[in-house]
Amino acid sequence: MEISGIFTAIVIGIVIGVLGRLAIPGRQRIGILWTLLVGIAAALVGTALAGAFDVAETDGIDWIELAMQIGLAAVGVAGVERLKGRR
Repeated sequence: MEISGIFTAIVIGIVIGVLGRLAIPGRQRIGILWTLLVGIAAALVGTALAGAFDVAETDGIDWIELAMQIGLAAVGVAGVERLKGRR
């Protein structure tokens, strides 16, 4: 992964975090900062997974990679919510 790919994943991660949060029904009791951090992590991990499965480079929009990132963000938001809810 090149530096431009990392930068793009961070920028896309902000949107991915919000989409991941919207994918979970109900209200999440975590702040926007946690949502953004989870989204950035999900974008980076999703990009790496897409590269490992050889679906990162396709013609047009990388729908499989995007679905992986949103799914990881949804799981991440739910996980952070559960961890913060235990306090």
